[in-house]
Parts: sequence; C-alpha cells; structure tokens
Amino acid sequence: MKAILYDAFGIDPKIMDLPDPEAADHGVVLKVLATGMCRSDWHGWMGHDPDIRLPHVPGHEIAGRIIEMGSGVRRFKIGDRVTLPFVCGCGNCRECRSGNPQVCDHQSQPGFTHWGSFAEKVRIDHADTNLVHLPDHISDVAAAALGCRFITSFRAVVDQANLQQNERIAIHGCGGVGLSAIMIANAIGAEVVAVDIDERALELSESLGAKHLINAVKIKDVAREVRDLSGGGVDVSIDALGSRETAMNSIGCLKKRGRHIQVGLMTNDDACVEVPMDRIIAHELEIKGSHGMQAFRYAAVFEMIENYGLDPERFITKTVNLREAAKLLPTMNDWDQYGMVVVNSFS
Repeated sequence: MKAILYDAFGIDPKIMDLPDPEAADHGVVLKVLATGMCRSDWHGWMGHDPDIRLPHVPGHEIAGRIIEMGSGVRRFKIGDRVTLPFVCGCGNCRECRSGNPQVCDHQSQPGFTHWGSFAEKVRIDHADTNLVHLPDHISDVAAAALGCRFITSFRAVVDQANLQQNERIAIHGCGGVGLSAIMIANAIGAEVVAVDIDERALELSESLGAKHLINAVKIKDVAREVRDLSGGGVDVSIDALGSRETAMNSIGCLKKRGRHIQVGLMTNDDACVEVPMDRIIAHELEIKGSHGMQAFRYAAVFEMIENYGLDPERFITKTVNLREAAKLLPTMNDWDQYGMVVVNSFS
C-alpha cells in the first residue's frame, strides 16, 4: 500500500510502498476513503507524543470500508462503510465496561499507538467496540471532518458541559474544535461568545451562530470582556486551543458555579499550569477534561446533524491527495489555514 511515512521526528515524511496491514482476530482492515489532517498529527511528527514508535504512519480521522475482518468480529461485515473515534477502547477493562472507552486503560489510537490512516489501508483493533456504521447521508469527507474535532466538541458541549438552551457559552480558539463547538452550541439554543486572534475565524464563527466576537489580539483582558458581554460571566467556557492563556481566560470568564471544559491539548511548558484555586473554590466552579467520545454516542451526533441541519463539511477548506498531504504535514503549525483539510485521494 502507499502511505506517508517518517522514520525520524521533524524530518520531511515520504510517500512509501509499505506492507498491507493484517486484521487481528478482533479487528478489521479498512480501505481508507477519507482522512482528516489534524494539528495532533503535526505534534506526533514533531515527537511530542510518547506513544509513537518509529518508523511511523500518521493519521487518525478516518472514514473507511471494511476489506478484511477477523473471525471474532460480530457486529460488522466486509463492505461496511464505517468511522471510529480517535481513541479506541479494548472493550474489556473497567472503563470500557462502564461505558467510557475514551479513557480505556489499554486504549489504542490509530496514527499514534500504531500506524494510521495517511495510507491506502489501516488496521483497527477491537472492531465491535470501536467501529461505527456510517449512515448514507454522511459522506466520506463529512465523516473524516467529524474526525476527532466534531465528536470531541460534541462530547465536550453536550455530555461534559451539559449545555442547556438559553445558557451562555464562551469558546476560546475557533479552529476545527472551536467552530464545531459553536455550531453545536447554537443548535442547542445557547448564546455563544467566540474568542480568537484571526478575523476570518471570527467571521466564520459569526456565520455559525456566535453572537459576540472577541479578537484576543485587540482586547487586553479577554476574561473581563467575556464577563462584560455576558452580564457577569458565562455558564460554560471551553478552551478549544490548549494554552496557559486560553485556559486561564476560560476559567476567568465564568459566572459563579460555571463550568470550564478543557479540550485543547496542553503540551510542553503548558502541560502543567497553575490554576486560580481560590476562585474555583469561592465560586464553586467545575473544571472538567474532555477526551474524545465513545463510539455508541455517534448515534446522537448523526441525529443532531440530521435534525438540525448541521454540516460538518462546511469546515473543510481544502481536499488534497496523499502526496500533497505529505508536503503539508511539516507546515501545519505555521500554515495560514483556519478550516479543515481532508485527504480524499490515495492514488
């Protein structure tokens, strides 16, 4: 199979002919139909993820068709069109049995713990736990756009934050995760404050339903600005970027008994940051992390997309082939790209 491969961190990846993957007894092999490009892939290429072993094939936002299947798989068949969460569970540990494979004790992540979907084919383990049948109204490209960003936002907004109609929510960082969160929050009927440093991202946020826009470059105290716009603070605030500044702004803009959801990955110097524990205690704030989503919750995502007319493809600003993706991967931290890029050609 053709695939993007790198054999050293930070060195330009190459298109290579590699051996086809083989399905485990509990797993499948997918023909990749579309796969999203995510900044997490860049982090992996840089060596920021300890799970990656070289040489490596990245990619984790997947739409595919089953072309090989282990004898232990029961819920799927050859030819099924499927997607999956970026965090895959083992199906047997305490967390999986409790319905939380997104924090599985033995989790796997295509493109991180093993070779991923920047390839013509990809291996997926524990298929009955992790795969999701794709309905006909969800295209391959749309399924890849759901990827880790839309489903991560859905769990953060709907399940972790329990956002309600007429509540106020601030979204810090209007990339793929943040824009998805805005779309979902607007569908719920919440009042959205969008915060970013890019005017185009803010314009897109407004078109998706954000009522208030804050350019963090132009505002000295973002948290105070959000509190002023929301009449004393928002009910829910989400750090969709992942930095000390956005996390502190998110906590700082909450009303009393508000809920902060940390979605953006915190790496390097921002991995461990000080938090205003005095404010958290005095205002009875809730602080939650949100990491992916369970496969069984996709049904609710598909229902929201169908019933509210949500369009994940709206975030896609470019589709590329595998060779173009190999050139883009090293530039992802610097590119002038506020939407999503999806690979949909593998020849």
